[in-house]
Amino acid sequence: MALMPLVTARGQENPPDSSCNCCTEMHRAFDFWIGEWEVTGPDGSVLGTNRIERIQGGCVLQEHWETAGNGTTGTSLNYYNSGDEAWEQLWVDNSGYVLKLRGGPEDGAMVLASEPVRLSSGKDRVNRITWTPREDGTVRQHWQVLEGGEVVQTLFDGIYRRAE
Repeated sequence: MALMPLVTARGQENPPDSSCNCCTEMHRAFDFWIGEWEVTGPDGSVLGTNRIERIQGGCVLQEHWETAGNGTTGTSLNYYNSGDEAWEQLWVDNSGYVLKLRGGPEDGAMVLASEPVRLSSGKDRVNRITWTPREDGTVRQHWQVLEGGEVVQTLFDGIYRRAE
């Protein structure tokens, strides 16, 4: 009961802001990824489908991935953290795999990377994913593993085409 006046008083101090909280250019930097997609590999084989949508008043992009043929699904939350001035992604799939990335726009693409993990070799391993919008309306997603700053493996290379 004693909290009611405190909550009400606080609400009067800071009335809700009816303007768009996530409408800056940086908040919209990943909008090219929004949509319903069929994703193919470099050889044209279908890798899966993906749906990217805005949620939470436009402040978050939510990804819904489904791999073709094997039942693997995953979801990510992607958002611009204005406090840190960085884009962040939290990915979780139905195998329990979790990946946390951060970064931002670079040369027209969105580039997000994991924190480095120190290997026994002394080198740092980083997961880096780059989403590049292309002139034909497709988007390339390229997931690379770097060790000591050098690319050592490609984990995913997909072309997103709008689903019909």
